Amino acid sequence: MASTFRSAIVRTPGGPDSIEIIDVPVTDPGVGQVRVAIAGATVNPVDLALTAGVFHALGLITRSEYTGIGTDFAGTVTAAGPGAELPVGTRVAGLIGGFDRDFGTYAEQVTVPVSDIARVPDELDLATAATVPLNSLTAAQLVDLLGAGAGRDLLVTGAAGAVGGYVIRFAQERGWRVTGLARATDEEFVRGLGAGFTAAATPGWDAVADPAALQEAGLPLVRDGGLFVGVRPGAEPPAERGITVRAVAVQPDRERLAGFLADTASGRLPARVHAVLPLDRAADAHRELARGGVRGKYVLQP
Repeated sequence: MASTFRSAIVRTPGGPDSIEIIDVPVTDPGVGQVRVAIAGATVNPVDLALTAGVFHALGLITRSEYTGIGTDFAGTVTAAGPGAELPVGTRVAGLIGGFDRDFGTYAEQVTVPVSDIARVPDELDLATAATVPLNSLTAAQLVDLLGAGAGRDLLVTGAAGAVGGYVIRFAQERGWRVTGLARATDEEFVRGLGAGFTAAATPGWDAVADPAALQEAGLPLVRDGGLFVGVRPGAEPPAERGITVRAVAVQPDRERLAGFLADTASGRLPARVHAVLPLDRAADAHRELARGGVRGKYVLQP
């Protein structure tokens, strides 16, 4: 086995051009951990924020040498530590939490707690499975913060995006009357999820779920005393007019992820892969995603 593996990192954040691919030492999995050969890692907006220095500026990243990029992945178990009851060869998907770390999922392999990953159903290819963990768990945990809707009106920003699409589905299951805010060209997709649609929202919503990270621009859409749930913990817009402001900080959830992977395999939950690119083209994927309008996910393969 090779003693090193390739991993994408950023030393001094400065956008896509600051992404480097370096060789890092292979480590054996510890107690309750497995090493996974990565077959696909999803490119997410949070990765663009990391390479742009957003989390450094917030004080959430303090490493002086470098920071690993990438949060979710799918692949195959290649080694298991003591107490990790997943056989070598098991196909899994999962995510790694936090930002201040020297490893990410833009890499040839990753070592993670077995409690943070779930088996991938045989019917689901690994590139597609890689798109599920971060987006589905973020949406589910965002809807947890919204709570039960009981027929109240919810506006979902970025409704045609990966997180927004999941939020629509999960919020409807909790009783919300959901309207999606997206580009006019995405109306068919949003309505296909069973939601109402608007391309230019007006104020007055009982709650706003903000996967598009409108932040301060999204708060005026909420009625007095309503609820705003964003996706940038630590950078929430200041509350006003009695509005409750919350932000989801996604956490691994093995059982929930297993269900979402099964639902993706069965077609109950949509999964959209826009393109599969080699790891060496991570910067290109970041540039394309930053231009906007991408429907589906870029997946990087080592």
